[in-house]
Amino acid sequence: MQFVNIHDAKTHLSRYLEAVVTNHEKIIICKNGKPIAQLTEYHQCRPKKLGLLKGKINISPDFDELPDDLKGYFA
Repeated sequence: MQFVNIHDAKTHLSRYLEAVVTNHEKIIICKNGKPIAQLTEYHQCRPKKLGLLKGKINISPDFDELPDDLKGYFA
């Protein structure tokens, strides 16, 4: 983890971004000696697959339906 001030971060942004990507470093940007932001590597989330658990979960036949006033919260 590396701490840098705002001026240094602006001046050398490309260098710090390269360190984040290649070395998986965290860069903490400070203002007046206090941390205010963090540069970290971005990880793309995989899209969720619908129906992944289909056929693996069984709902009991005696399961009560949701009351009408609660159904709106799950729409």
